[in-house]
Amino acid sequence: MQKLIAQFLKFGVVGVIAFAIDYGILMLLTQIFGMDAVVAAAISFTVSVIFNYVASMRFVFTHRQDLSKRKEFVIFVILSVIGLGINEVCMWAGVATLGDSALMITISKLFATFIVMIWNFFNRKKWLDAGDAADAKA
Repeated sequence: MQKLIAQFLKFGVVGVIAFAIDYGILMLLTQIFGMDAVVAAAISFTVSVIFNYVASMRFVFTHRQDLSKRKEFVIFVILSVIGLGINEVCMWAGVATLGDSALMITISKLFATFIVMIWNFFNRKKWLDAGDAADAKA
């Protein structure tokens, strides 16, 4: 259980940095460039996924020997695309309900981020992490 907590904390640190990238780009695109919030959220989310893949597979999850790096990346992208779908639905619902002011976009994004974080951790752990099997071989 202690390893799971430590792993979740590392995931949280990577997630906070990814969120800062995601949120910063979202605010830049919506508030400076006047882009639609849902389109901007897709762009910012995609950029943060690239960072998240590199950091997560280096610092959070242990590479599974039965997965090539290519297959690992494909699974990560598939899970991320599903996460993007969840993010987009949450952003759409939030903006439609609350409005598109910077504060309301922020509230919508925080909610979306929480939901996607839960999705990402448990599914990446299930599909990508070698977990204790890697520790036993080491």
